[in-house]
Amino acid sequence: MGPLAQWLELPAHNRTVLGSSPRRPTIYFTPLAQRSERDSYKAVVLGSIPRGRTTKGEMRLSYYLFRDSLSFDDVLLEPKYSDIESRKEIDLSTQIGTTTAIDLSFPVVSSPMDTVTESEMASAMHRAGGLGIIHRYNTIEAQCEAVTGASAKNVGAAIGVTGDFEERACALFDAGATVLCVDIAHGHHILMKKALHRLKSIFEDTVHIMAGNVATLRAFNDLADWGADSIRVGIGGGSICSTRIMTGHGIPTFQSVLDCSRSDRDAAIIADGGIRTCGDIAKALAAGAEAVMLGSMLSGTDESPGEIFRVDGKPFKTYRGMASKEAQIQWRGHVSSEEGVAYRSPYKGPVTDTLELVKKSLQSSFSYSGVKNMKEFRYNSLFTKITQSGMAESKPHILQK
Repeated sequence: MGPLAQWLELPAHNRTVLGSSPRRPTIYFTPLAQRSERDSYKAVVLGSIPRGRTTKGEMRLSYYLFRDSLSFDDVLLEPKYSDIESRKEIDLSTQIGTTTAIDLSFPVVSSPMDTVTESEMASAMHRAGGLGIIHRYNTIEAQCEAVTGASAKNVGAAIGVTGDFEERACALFDAGATVLCVDIAHGHHILMKKALHRLKSIFEDTVHIMAGNVATLRAFNDLADWGADSIRVGIGGGSICSTRIMTGHGIPTFQSVLDCSRSDRDAAIIADGGIRTCGDIAKALAAGAEAVMLGSMLSGTDESPGEIFRVDGKPFKTYRGMASKEAQIQWRGHVSSEEGVAYRSPYKGPVTDTLELVKKSLQSSFSYSGVKNMKEFRYNSLFTKITQSGMAESKPHILQK
C-alpha cells in the first residue's frame, strides 16, 4: 500500500507529517499522542485533482503543508530571577561572522535604503557601536564618496548580483568598505549563488560578505555554504514592504529567525523586517539573531537622507521601500515589480535619541531575563505564546476605556 493510500486509510485526526523531501513531502504517520516536537507540520488533503495518473492507476492528490508560524506579536519573553543591580553590568556587544568577523558593541545595523543610510547615518551608527550599510541606488562614484565620507572604522556598502556588481564591489572595497552587503529581495536564488562564488574568488577572506534576504533554514544554509559571512533573515515583513500582499510569499520574521537559529553553519543571523519596537529587537536577539537591521525605526531622523517637509505644520521626511514605484522610477527609470510603498515618516530629531532608547530598552530586557550578555540572553531566554487578548493587554490601554 502506497503512502497516499495509507493516508486515506487513517482517521483524519491521526494524519500527521514528520518530514519532507526537497521535491515533494514524504508522509509518515503517528497518532497525535505520540507526536514529537519536530512533528509541527500537518498535511491537509484538498481533494482529488485529475492531473494525471500514476502507472498503478492511482489518482494523484494535491495537498499543502501547514504549520503554525509565529510573529513577534505572538510571543513574550518570560521574566526570570535577576541579580543585576545596574545597567552598567550589561554587555550588548556581538560578533557578526567568524572568519571575517565584525565586532560591534551595539547589535544594530541600519538598512541599505536610500531614505535610511548614507554617510551621516553610517557615521552615527559607528559612533553608537553599530553598523551602517550604505545603499546602492546611485552611481558607483556617489556610493564610494558616501563610504569615504562616513569616516568610520566599520562601514558597509550594498551591491547587487548583476550588471556592475563586480566593479562596484571592487571600488567600494578600495574606498574602505569593510562589509559588502549583497542586497536582493529573494536571496535564495541562482544569481545570489553565482555572485557569492565570484565575490569569494575575488576577495577571499579580506572583506566581510553579508547577503540576503532569506526566510528558511535551507536558504540560510545554502547562502552560508556559498560564502556569506552573515545573512539577513526575513522576507516580506518590512513596514513599507508589500511582497506578501503582492506575491503571497513570506514567513513571519520571528519564525524565520527561530528556524535559521537551528543552523550548524557559522554565518551570523541579521534579523531584518517586521521589527517595530524595542521589544521586537529583544525577541529577535533572544530567538538567535546576532544583530537586527532597522529601517523604519531610524527613518525620519536628522541623519537619514532627504529633506524635511511640512504637512499641516507638522515636520516629516520621506521613507520608502526600494521596490516601491517611486524608488524604482528614480533609480532605474521604470517599474519592474511593485513590492513596496512610500510613506512620510514623522520627523524624529537626532538618531542618537532613537539608538539610546533602543540601548536602554535592551539593557532592561536583559535584566528582566537575568542575563548580562548576548550569549546568556540567547541560551537562557524562554518564550511564551500569547493570545490576541494577551497582546491587547500588553499595550498601553488606558485610552481604550
